[in-house]
Amino acid sequence: MMIAVIGGGAAGFMAAITAKELDSNANVTIFEKTEKVLSKVKISGGGRCNVTNATFNISQLIKNYPRGGRKLRKSFNLFNTNHTVKWFENRGVKLKKEADNRMFPLSNKSQTIIDLFLNRANKLNITISLKSKIDAINHFNNGINIIIDKKKLFFNKVIIASGGSSKLKGLDWLKQLNYNIIAPVPSLFTFNMPKNPITKLMGVSMPNVISSIKGSNIKQAGSLLITHWGMSGPAILKLSAFHAQELAKVNYNFTTQINWLGISEIELRKKFSKLKLNKKLVYKENYFQIPKRLWHYILTKVNISNKQIYSELSKKNINKIINTLVNDEFKVSGKTTFKEEFVTCGGIDLSEIDMLTMESKKNKNILFAGEILNIDGVTGGFNFQAAWTTGYLAGKNSVL
Repeated sequence: MMIAVIGGGAAGFMAAITAKELDSNANVTIFEKTEKVLSKVKISGGGRCNVTNATFNISQLIKNYPRGGRKLRKSFNLFNTNHTVKWFENRGVKLKKEADNRMFPLSNKSQTIIDLFLNRANKLNITISLKSKIDAINHFNNGINIIIDKKKLFFNKVIIASGGSSKLKGLDWLKQLNYNIIAPVPSLFTFNMPKNPITKLMGVSMPNVISSIKGSNIKQAGSLLITHWGMSGPAILKLSAFHAQELAKVNYNFTTQINWLGISEIELRKKFSKLKLNKKLVYKENYFQIPKRLWHYILTKVNISNKQIYSELSKKNINKIINTLVNDEFKVSGKTTFKEEFVTCGGIDLSEIDMLTMESKKNKNILFAGEILNIDGVTGGFNFQAAWTTGYLAGKNSVL
């Protein structure tokens, strides 16, 4: 059995190792177009590798995938977070859960994950071919021909795990197979707010805001970080993922709404009602656990004097403060991709794939895994989990 794995990333290595572990007689080759393998694993999680997320309930797990979640339910029934944790532990790498449910190797080093894959591949005699760009793939009798550097190579099975592409042109080599390809666009990105006064607060963060896009009902909760170019943090990255395609259509010019406190207007009004007799300066005393710089920014925005005391706030001024705290609006002009976890949505339409086996419905000798599929998750280890799941299933079914 000759098996080609196109792509030396997370999904590709998982597929190759799974295939070889299940069939020691299989001849498995990983083709990687660049000089390095597992490059995204290397930089993920700030160099610690956010392997997965401790969301063990499948119904909850699929909610973290703006595209592909429902179809992934079938796949997760066969290989999910529980299986991932055991898979790594059985091969000598224990994972730890952090407060936000992200899971990392105990070593806190992505190199631990890379070493596991490279050592395992070496022990299993998996061939790794670098600088091997695929020019074409063709059906041939009971297998597949791959053209690399004008050389024709035959394989019984081909697993395509070549990762996402920022442009449709990057998937041209797949067009000859007549798959329906959803045009790729970036999925995880931060919001650019050039020359907005908020950027002067760079470094300020809030632990639990609610973010949304004006005109949409989708809201995301999480921490937010103000940067020198705009806004970042999980609340922004998750929002970008769920609106990736719509925001691409408007060329990333839109209005985002921020609830700084993550609470309702009614709840906030109750807090203000308790301050009616308070004689302290609004500028100096804030009772909402907001960093001083952000509090002063909000008060300046709604023209509250630094000599104003709580008990003398007019109803109009109270309303302005409350509205800004729960529904602050910012014009966004552009995006910055999140380099640690650059993800695209788009790719091979999942209707073309048997999600139980990752086999192509057009040709069972071709299987798909990873970000080449129209699957993308929010930040927090969900994209790697999709890679492990689809990679494992593709590898397993390539040797059955």
